[in-house]
Amino acid sequence: MWQALITDPFFYAISIPAVLLLGVSKSGFGAGFGALAVPIMALSVTVPQAAAILMPVLLVMDLLGMAAFRKDFDLKLLKFLIPCGLVGIAVGAALFKLLDARTVAGLVGIFILLFLAQRLLFPPKPDSAAPPKWLGALLTATSGFTSFIAHAGGPPISAYMIPLRLSPIQYTATLAFFFFVINLSKWIPYAWLGLLDTRNMMTSLVLIPFAPLGVFVGVRMARTINARLFYQIVYAGMLLSGVKLLWDAWA
Repeated sequence: MWQALITDPFFYAISIPAVLLLGVSKSGFGAGFGALAVPIMALSVTVPQAAAILMPVLLVMDLLGMAAFRKDFDLKLLKFLIPCGLVGIAVGAALFKLLDARTVAGLVGIFILLFLAQRLLFPPKPDSAAPPKWLGALLTATSGFTSFIAHAGGPPISAYMIPLRLSPIQYTATLAFFFFVINLSKWIPYAWLGLLDTRNMMTSLVLIPFAPLGVFVGVRMARTINARLFYQIVYAGMLLSGVKLLWDAWA
């Protein structure tokens, strides 16, 4: 049975840090660093295979994150976000076989860097209004779409949520519950596309034990970190994600 899994040492050398980084991102800094996991793993396997391998890992992380933040999420915001995200999942499933993964990576990277440039050049005022709902719906649908393609849904939805100025714990908790629903909705279309094969699932079992460690570190940071420093780290993660995705698109 174990002969079915990936045995390349280089794959695990890059995938284990990627899983730890994803765990920290999922539980504490959902906007940025988690989007690097698939591009990092894609140094050894294809983007679709990396995304498939991470599916069980994400399920474990989502369950741990929800348990840690079960009293801190914004229910009203979730009722708006989840339907929009599911629309993006449906579009991603429909177009998955027609899309070039590098093109998607490049588009997401450009979007991330444009958002960061806008925040740097035109920082919001303390009394500025929240983004309009239509923009939130578009960004959240984009998040569902990029999440389906490469588990890179954090940056688009964060472009909407960051200006809402939630507390770090509420921001993190809301994203944890949002991505639990989004990631759960991927299982059937991933199976339909033939991505959840024995080799990918057996490889995922090897990586799952590293998921709780990343989540634990992220939860501790989210509950203790200063709000200003929290968002500075989020921005740093988004910058790295944007540059890495552009590099993947044009390298």
